[in-house]
Amino acid sequence: MAYQSVNPYDGKILKTFKELTDNQLETALGTAATCFENWRRTTFAERAAVVTKAAAIMRARIDEFARPMTIEMGKLIEQARGEVVLSADIFDYYAKNAERFLAPQRLEPGSGEAEIESSPFGVLFGVQPWNFPYYQLARFAAPNLMAGNVVMVKHAGCVPQCAIAFEKLWLEAGAPVGAYTNLLISHDQVSQVIDDPRIKGVALTGSVEAGRLVAARAGQNLKKSTMELGGSDAFIVLEDADLDQTVKWAVWAKMNNMGQCCVAAKRFIVVEELADRFLDKFQTALAALTPGDPLDETTTLGPLSTEVALVQLLDQVKRALAEGATLVMGGERIDRPGSFMQPTILANIKPGNPAYREELFGPVALLFRVNNEDEAVTLANDSDFGLGGSVFTQDIARGKRVASRIDAGMVFVNHPTWTTPDLPFGGIKDSGYGRELSSMGIQEFVNKKLVRVASIDAPA
Repeated sequence: MAYQSVNPYDGKILKTFKELTDNQLETALGTAATCFENWRRTTFAERAAVVTKAAAIMRARIDEFARPMTIEMGKLIEQARGEVVLSADIFDYYAKNAERFLAPQRLEPGSGEAEIESSPFGVLFGVQPWNFPYYQLARFAAPNLMAGNVVMVKHAGCVPQCAIAFEKLWLEAGAPVGAYTNLLISHDQVSQVIDDPRIKGVALTGSVEAGRLVAARAGQNLKKSTMELGGSDAFIVLEDADLDQTVKWAVWAKMNNMGQCCVAAKRFIVVEELADRFLDKFQTALAALTPGDPLDETTTLGPLSTEVALVQLLDQVKRALAEGATLVMGGERIDRPGSFMQPTILANIKPGNPAYREELFGPVALLFRVNNEDEAVTLANDSDFGLGGSVFTQDIARGKRVASRIDAGMVFVNHPTWTTPDLPFGGIKDSGYGRELSSMGIQEFVNKKLVRVASIDAPA
């Protein structure tokens, strides 16, 4: 089955779900298209009432929403609760700010008057990943529903219970049927949806390979798309960094969500002067993490999302070592039931090593030593990815200067790359294009229409 809940803590199959038939998919598309014609005519206040209610429901029933994340993809329960709250925060942010973000923009032509209006595209299609089962949906759905669009979502096959819970949330919040539609569909049906003339825009968060396929299909249909793909974020530690605080953030940046995060720190680029001390403290902190049931609040090391993800990551580590990388710690699966992997550090990774270019999605840190700031920037930019990055230094002006030199969509100073509703999220290069969240996220799928009023006697 393409849609199946398997608990990665113990490998037990929890539930399977059937894919939609083509007839069911056609019905869903028709319902969404009809819904849009009504939803687009609602006021911002009417939309905000629904979106705000959805946020209130999530906050009132945090554990009810958090638990499916933990049992379907292994997220530590406290992190799962945090994701529920973050999703609700995104709802409230757009409910409060959408009307202001999309207000007509007055222009000042030489004569007459002009303004830019923002109007919704229509039915949008999103393909979303498993690693943040609600947050990924929230940042796609909330701005677009507030803009007057309606959305259809194909979620990842391993988190169907989360996908179904999110659709039910919108119905309970008072959204009309068709405003938010969960699609349990096949890969072939994904192409059918993108090709369908009722779909007006396409958004994907996922792998580079998936992005190429979906973006190409959208392009063939001349449909606007946004792509948030992989990352290989640099975590730069300069010689004047606060070492103890930096190591704490390094552990969080690597191990949040068990490293299964597009903006997880993946390449730790440390100036030689601090490298030995940083590595010693970093290794000690990672070694202290204890595996266990992710539903247990005392567990600090959860499983990877699926057995397939674990096997793939172990293979990447094996290939990296075969090509000359040094194993500092870890590198193996943990000898216990479930899809657990040891926290791992690899060093001495040369440009020809596959790990130098690939994204390693999990608890694997790549350590690089550099002589100075310039070498750190050069190495950070020597990547096919350009999603996020971070710089640690006690000299804020220096940190901002280094950040400006890094080729990425987001760079943080003295904090790992992270997300809040009011900060734009997205990348460049193989990390994709377009932005989600903030005032920028709601602008991606609206028509910026110029309305110009001129004197009828004006010369051509």
